[in-house]
Amino acid sequence: MEQTFAYKPQHVCASGIEITHEDGIVKKVVFIGGCPGNTQAVAALCQGRSVKELIGLLEGIVCKTTREARTSCPAQLANALKSIE
Repeated sequence: MEQTFAYKPQHVCASGIEITHEDGIVKKVVFIGGCPGNTQAVAALCQGRSVKELIGLLEGIVCKTTREARTSCPAQLANALKSIE
């Protein structure tokens, strides 16, 4: 059954991430706020991929503006995906 999970990211421009998933596969990702071009691209590239694969691809990415926090919107998406894995 398809489910939607809402996540509040930390230390990034995006104020929220919504993930729709089913049977371990990401159906849709929506970033609330953040850099529109980047977040739309990341969201589009996530569709149809497994939660596990995406965690491996996205965790550890650091954004220039969040260097002290050692995170980024993609890394925060990985954190959100870990919550539903």
